[in-house]
This record gives sequence, C-alpha cells and structure tokens, in this order.
Amino acid sequence: MFDKPAVLIPVDMQRGFDDASWPPRWNADVDVNGRALLALWREAGWPIVHVRHDSVEPGSMLAPGQSGNAFRPGFEPRGGEGLVSKSVNSAFIGTDLDLRLRRLGVDTVVVFGITTDMCVSTTIRVGANLGYRMVMAHEACDCFDVPDANGVIIPARESHRVHVATLGFEFATLASQVDLARAVRGA
Repeated sequence: MFDKPAVLIPVDMQRGFDDASWPPRWNADVDVNGRALLALWREAGWPIVHVRHDSVEPGSMLAPGQSGNAFRPGFEPRGGEGLVSKSVNSAFIGTDLDLRLRRLGVDTVVVFGITTDMCVSTTIRVGANLGYRMVMAHEACDCFDVPDANGVIIPARESHRVHVATLGFEFATLASQVDLARAVRGA
C-alpha cells in the first residue's frame, strides 16, 4: 500500500463532540482505533499532522478557549507533529496543509476522525482534487445520526457506510486497521 512514508491526518478528534447536545454517534471504537494509528505512525517515525476545528461560530463549544476545543485524551500532538487549525469542513481550505504536505514530500495521505460525512469526507475530497493519494482509515471514523429532508433520522452507522462507499468509489483507498498496520510495518 505504501512505497514510502505516508502522512497521517487525524481530523477534529476533539472533546466537544462528546457533548450531550450532539446527536448519537455509533463507533464505540473510534478512539481506540485512532490512538492505535497514532502509535503505529509514531513507532514508524512517519509524519503526523493533526487537524483541529477552531470554530468561529458564536457560542460554539469548538471555539478556541472553550473546553470542547481541546483534543480528546490521547490525541494531543506531540513534539515534531504538525497542527493545522481550520474553521471550515476541509483541512485544506484556509490553512497551510497543502504547503506542509508538499514540503514533507508526501503524496499519500491517511485520514481518520470525526465526522465521516463532514470534515473527514470534505478533507478527503479536496485532497484528492489536489492530486494526493487519499487513504481513508474508516474504522477510526465516526459520525452522528442526522435527519434527512423529511426529518427522518438516518442512523449514524448507515450514514458512515454510505459515505465510506462513495469516498472509496471515487476519492480514496479504503483501509482497515489491519491493512494499515501491515502496510506501515511492511514499508
């Protein structure tokens, strides 16, 4: 899967998404799987660029200075790891992420985080449009129950499944935790 180091991009792994005001999520393993990927990349010495949503919306729990803006336990950047702050869905829009990746000389980007259907999806789509080989670590992603146009709730698991399928069809290679561990250790 990898012929040279790929960059790992955890998207919006922030405490604010645990607030009771959000709809239910489905992936109870998102943190375990995400931390396992961070450990794998760190062990290999491969680059990591963390993405944090710094909301500009008044009253947002994801705004800088709010407790919800903080990283979830175990997702804090460590020395030498990059941090990109964004205020829109894509980690590439209004940030220096593209420049950072070009300076690192990487062409493959592995993405996981919250939420599958919003910031993860948008980051993958824009990255693919910019010419990067995007890989989605889908088992380390999560999303919320959302209402459709008629107000009927689409369960988070179903929304995740559909978005993973559409991203895999056009924009990204889909990779399981096992696939990624084999690829990094075998590179």
